[in-house]
Amino acid sequence: MSATPSPKFIINSVAPIRICDNGGWTDTWFAGHGQIFNIAVYPTVEVQVAVYPRTARPERIVIIAENYGERYAANPEQGWDRQPLLEACIQSMHIPDDLAFEVRLYSEAPAGASTGTSAAVSVALIGALDRLTPGRMTPHEVALAALRVETEMLGQQSGIQDQICAAYGGVNYIEMQAYPYTSVLQIQVPDDIWWELERRLALVYLGRSHHSSQVHEMVIRGLENAGPDCRQLEDLRVTARRSRDALYAGDFAALGRAMIDNVEAQKRLHPGLVSRDAQTVMGIAREYGALGWKVNGAGGEGG
Repeated sequence: MSATPSPKFIINSVAPIRICDNGGWTDTWFAGHGQIFNIAVYPTVEVQVAVYPRTARPERIVIIAENYGERYAANPEQGWDRQPLLEACIQSMHIPDDLAFEVRLYSEAPAGASTGTSAAVSVALIGALDRLTPGRMTPHEVALAALRVETEMLGQQSGIQDQICAAYGGVNYIEMQAYPYTSVLQIQVPDDIWWELERRLALVYLGRSHHSSQVHEMVIRGLENAGPDCRQLEDLRVTARRSRDALYAGDFAALGRAMIDNVEAQKRLHPGLVSRDAQTVMGIAREYGALGWKVNGAGGEGG
């Protein structure tokens, strides 16, 4: 009985999820241009890649998706089977043929929680696999590569902000000049403002997931004749600029008002974006004196 071979080396990669995405929806192809403010937070998506010589293992690629209790040999070149996002990310990176590897993934945040979890998975996985290829991608290049996997390879609807937030971390103000090209301002504030922001933020999960691509399709149908400069989208862009300025000033009341105005703009974009459960949670927040509240991400049922 042969001993289990030890890996040549192990790559560990993490990427944060995203909350408080004021200006979301203006980072899409149908918005054309936009401004988005968002905050990267724990818990992170965790990826570990154990790398072996190709001759050391019978299967070249093994995926262990801990959240789904799956372990299986994958062959992305022959199609995407059980975990299309993971398999498409692996295929996109063109790992040298003389390597075998085992990919282990775990996310404490549930899938479909409106926190950009799938983007964080893509960014963490592509960032790890980039260590096995010639050259090194910048965070911006990792974000764009993750976006291409979702939109071009898997044919899903997606904005650009989730991938950028996962790749950069921290608090970001993103300006999209023309989809998908962006510039990123990472907002730096004194520690006392940072700690107070962390103390004040709370994330509420509604107990079930949603499918953001389907929500995108619903909004696109409602906006197909409105144009990128319509009032609905411009109202969202304004909240991102106000959020940036409020955080620089350490004005949490102003940040809260921007969050509230953002969720009201989401309702005008499409009433289905703010579910009954979300409205119940926001009503409780209002009752107990919260400064602000908003629906994360695309919105809709769940999340």
